[in-house]
Amino acid sequence: MGLSIEQQGRAAKAYIIQQLRKSDDGSDVLRDRDFMQRFEENFMTIFGIFAELYGYRFDCLEQLAEVILVCCRSWKARPDDLKQIDKQRELDPDWYLSSQMLGGVCYVDRYAQGLEGIKAKIPYFQELGLTYLHLMPLFLRPKPFSDGGYAVSSYREIEPELGTIEQLKDLASELRKVGISLVVDLIFNHTSNEHDWAKKAAKGDPEHSAMYWIFPDRSVPSAFEASTREIFPDDHPGSFIQLPDGRYIWSTFYRFQWDLNYSNPNVFRAMAGEMLYLANVGIDLFRMDAVAFMWKQINTDCENLPQVHKLLRAFNALCRLAAPSVLFKSEAIVHPDFVAQYIDRSECQLSYNPLQMALTWEALATRDASMLSQAIERRHNIARGCAWVNYVRSHDDIGWTFSDEDALELGKQGTNHRKFLNAFYVSRHPGSFARGVPFQDNPKTGDCRISGTTASLAGLESGQEGALERILLAYSIAMSTGGIPLIYLGDEVGQLNDYSYMNDPAKMDDSRWVNRPPYPEQNYAERHDKTTIPGQLYAGMQHLIRLRKSTPELAGGRAVGFYTANPAVLGYQRPGPTSTILCLVNFSDERQWVGRERLMQLPEEVMDLVSGYMIELRQAGIHMRSHQYMWLRY
Repeated sequence: MGLSIEQQGRAAKAYIIQQLRKSDDGSDVLRDRDFMQRFEENFMTIFGIFAELYGYRFDCLEQLAEVILVCCRSWKARPDDLKQIDKQRELDPDWYLSSQMLGGVCYVDRYAQGLEGIKAKIPYFQELGLTYLHLMPLFLRPKPFSDGGYAVSSYREIEPELGTIEQLKDLASELRKVGISLVVDLIFNHTSNEHDWAKKAAKGDPEHSAMYWIFPDRSVPSAFEASTREIFPDDHPGSFIQLPDGRYIWSTFYRFQWDLNYSNPNVFRAMAGEMLYLANVGIDLFRMDAVAFMWKQINTDCENLPQVHKLLRAFNALCRLAAPSVLFKSEAIVHPDFVAQYIDRSECQLSYNPLQMALTWEALATRDASMLSQAIERRHNIARGCAWVNYVRSHDDIGWTFSDEDALELGKQGTNHRKFLNAFYVSRHPGSFARGVPFQDNPKTGDCRISGTTASLAGLESGQEGALERILLAYSIAMSTGGIPLIYLGDEVGQLNDYSYMNDPAKMDDSRWVNRPPYPEQNYAERHDKTTIPGQLYAGMQHLIRLRKSTPELAGGRAVGFYTANPAVLGYQRPGPTSTILCLVNFSDERQWVGRERLMQLPEEVMDLVSGYMIELRQAGIHMRSHQYMWLRY
């Protein structure tokens, strides 16, 4: 009879401890009571996953011992101030669920030219109220093409134009002093073709070739491509490209981004080392880029496979060992059923909320909140201890990721509805207020996504009435549905599309650069002048931010649906310990009414936190202005 998994785990732990005693770093950490307690708590998770993924290999235990030794070395090298943060957050494990949380995101070069420029803007970040700052990819990358930095050539070197790794450490320290957590992207799925690993693989080195998916001819790639989808068809068909030596390498995205082979434990160990190195630089949260694609298996679409979740749980457990305060945020722009699978306290504590983002824009286009209401009721609530990152727009495009089945329940055919939304947001539909740009328009599949800044998509660029109200309405939802609201910096002062990318050969084929404009200096200069559009918008955003931070009911990550009986008016509730906030949002261009019969649970008079007025319900119900949003406390 074979050993049980618990018996195997105990034997493996004894073996690994024996191996650690042979190393100076390992033996030192074995005497660290805190580390050993975490080791006891997390080892079986790590062992179980490692054995499942790599147990067929004769060197599985030796590989696992090397991974644990990486953790030992990282913990031994972890700065004392970061260990202090670890202890503080151990005492307050739900710190990121607070209503005080507010995120901002930007490209370092576009927003501030470099890391020193970001540091100089810390007083502004405090003025705005940020507690979370996501710096878009800032590591070494190829030139001139780098997919906005997502083709990473080194996880330990900053792009020289932006600064140095020492400056990043200094910035992280300065942000911590004022209560702002630093977020960076950890690009797990692929490296650039200029990474040292990739260069050695391209030269045919067997060890490094095995770190990627490389095949000598077209037979295996063709078998994989029978069930995978094209992600960037404008760049290359299928999932593979051909190398100069005739071999084929997996390249899900652009041809200069080569997918790592996680069926090789050397890749797991190497990426664990890169992750923990960055954690010791002072990173608080990792945005886990393109996680859905990390594991490949023939006869599948190679997306959202069970092994992806095992990898994330294992990497999370390694952080619990060597950087216990660090959190993961998943980036999975996929079907809503799959998005939810990444959200777990032992996997990714945070996740982008792409469905809410997309359906906010859908409701603005249709003036009908039914799909968004359905999503909040059906798909919003996630595991306790986890939180959405709610955003109105990102550095990327808008993909209409709603479920066709959900749409059909509301009488909308998914493919046709997506075509309408694409036409509306690139101003090909009569009466559209939006000025978006199509991205990766695929005539073969009919797929298309939308690029554009919030202001341009909401009508500020076209000069149509109601643009400011639409922007604030969208952000009111992000601020109140539960989780961490995220502002793409520049949105708060009405930044418009930047069409100069069309004159840059390195960017002209990627329309997402239209919504990555440089720092809008004039807009920021006018932010305190309420006679200007930036000033009016900034005042409205500041009002929302202050309200959120002073409303404890908005903490946490759960919302309760509320049926308004008016398709133009979205409703949802945020229950608190002693009171509840009812949020109502009118997506119509006209006044709308919510009848008293829908509000019977409310007293006859309630406070609207947004306006500061008491609202008398009595027999009349609530009349709402065009694009009005209300936060009613009862």
